[in-house]
Amino acid sequence: MRVIIDTCVWTRFLRRGRPAEDPIAGEVRRLIRADAVQMLGCIRQELLSGVRPQDRFEPLKAYLRFYPNLPLDAEDDENAASCYNRCRERGIQGTLVDLLICAVAVRHGLRIFTTDKDFEHYAECLPIALHRSVRG
Repeated sequence: MRVIIDTCVWTRFLRRGRPAEDPIAGEVRRLIRADAVQMLGCIRQELLSGVRPQDRFEPLKAYLRFYPNLPLDAEDDENAASCYNRCRERGIQGTLVDLLICAVAVRHGLRIFTTDKDFEHYAECLPIALHRSVRG
């Protein structure tokens, strides 16, 4: 089972001073050990765009390089637009990045590990599979 880890989960995992027994961070560690992590360029960009202070940028960039980007193509962009339109028809508003994540997950048979409740709404009209923490 391969998993796209959403930005909000990465941020929690990478946060300094988080509780040692955080179940979300523990699940990320488990997925890393299982070599199940899939990275998307848009998630990498979101993570690096929010880095403060600036001196943490290069170390984080180096760390994230361990996870190569899953290659995307025009079909992924088209599927993301279709996902956006299907959600919108049902009154569900989504971001372009979130719906790209959904489209890629569906196309490649990946699960999405997120704490963002919007994905539960997307799952009402898209065939996405959400990954749940073993302990949380």
